[in-house]
Amino acid sequence: RPRDRNATFSSKVVPKGERRMDGLDGMIISLYAGGMTVRDIQHHLASTLGTELSHETISNVTESVVEEVRAWQSRPLDAFYPVMYLDAIMVKIRDGGHVSNRAAYIAVGVDMSGVKHVLGIWVQASEGAKFWSQVCAELANRGVRDVLIVCCDGLTGLPEAIEATWSRALVQTCTVHLIRASMRFVSYSDRKAVVAMLKPIYTAATEDAALAALAEFADSELGKKYPAAVATWEHAWDRFTPFLAFSPALRKLIYTTNSIESLNFQCRKIIKNRGHFPNDAAAVKLLWLAIMNIEDKRARERAKEAGKPASERKAPARLVEGSTIQTWKTVLGELALVYPDRVNPYL
Repeated sequence: RPRDRNATFSSKVVPKGERRMDGLDGMIISLYAGGMTVRDIQHHLASTLGTELSHETISNVTESVVEEVRAWQSRPLDAFYPVMYLDAIMVKIRDGGHVSNRAAYIAVGVDMSGVKHVLGIWVQASEGAKFWSQVCAELANRGVRDVLIVCCDGLTGLPEAIEATWSRALVQTCTVHLIRASMRFVSYSDRKAVVAMLKPIYTAATEDAALAALAEFADSELGKKYPAAVATWEHAWDRFTPFLAFSPALRKLIYTTNSIESLNFQCRKIIKNRGHFPNDAAAVKLLWLAIMNIEDKRARERAKEAGKPASERKAPARLVEGSTIQTWKTVLGELALVYPDRVNPYL
């Protein structure tokens, strides 16, 4: 740093008497949370600030948040969540001498006030029931005593793990994922016609009406042309039908995991340039940083518009963490009628 006789110079990057570059640390973590690799950050700092930092120094700075991630992942949770969503984002993890694709699952819980919270992030290291048993046990150990409805894709072993942990929980297969799964077998030219025939199934007033609509699709020309699409619905039927017993407001809330699709979309943008992660913990660390970074950015944008009329506010709302479900009062009223013994103690 420059020297002056009266010691009046003070660096903004590294203040006097500081052995740690706190200002620079924050910048490195922010760049890392935005999806830049360690070497990208190294080049960026050299070209913009003229600061030469080693690969190891930058890695150590990003590792400084590990304890914070662990504390967040093990924090106490509410005893009861009426609705829980589970959705996955694919990440590449180095495993020995090769890179493998693994699913990083993000769990979002809706509390009794209708506010969403990211409960945790887990990278699937093992298949099926064993992995989900560990996830459910972790949530239970953090204080979750009961969950009414768990909305997810058709995940092997999850229903059994949930029933073992919360015996009365209802597992609802995401209808959007089910539609996508059945459309894999349909040629592009027939997709619109098939989607039109599937709509009466998931919009039916009752389960019997839905079953009749499925039978009509199976007997149609398109159903006979694509039997695998019909089989997809038949195999998932028991996990698809629970939401048909509820009103439109509650159906809209639980028939799909799309409420966290926007979160996954933002996370995919951040990890797509990463190539692969050295281990599971590195993937969880970046996903956590990404979520915190996105929410902080949106909060700053909203703070700038504080005091303006609603018609002039253009800042985005909360992505997931802390966002509120608009129709929650109606949904909670229905849940209290259907499950009075489980909901009323927490009102």
